[in-house]
Amino acid sequence: MMKRFVIILFTALLCVTEMAAQKHHHFDPAQFQADLEQFITSEAGLTPKEAATFFPVYREMREKQLAFFGQDRRLCHVDTNDDKACAEAIALRDDNDIKMKQLQKKYHQRFMKILPASKVFRIIRAEDKFHRQLFSGKRKLGEHKK
Repeated sequence: MMKRFVIILFTALLCVTEMAAQKHHHFDPAQFQADLEQFITSEAGLTPKEAATFFPVYREMREKQLAFFGQDRRLCHVDTNDDKACAEAIALRDDNDIKMKQLQKKYHQRFMKILPASKVFRIIRAEDKFHRQLFSGKRKLGEHKK
């Protein structure tokens, strides 16, 4: 009985120690934006002048995209047992996807007035690569390497 108590106590102590050792990682939108912009600048080979001209327009696009992401996030609370609510959620999601693509197309055209199409295409690929690396765990915020 005493042996079992010691094992339970030891296990609990290990769990508490492990939890205390883990750093709490809170999402920092400013750090995310800075890392993303640095990654894009590096991957697309933007000059400082190009970056200074491009990123204000890019940030404007991202701000508009966030509105769609917010709407999609609220869909997490839809009652999956309610067919009518689910049908409405699906329709809203589909509409948001279409609007998002239209927004991207509009801004991609604006980007090509600022930069050559080859750099815009590299920017699009760099953004995709950044997100893949971040969500696969290969990149952490605040990490500035290629």
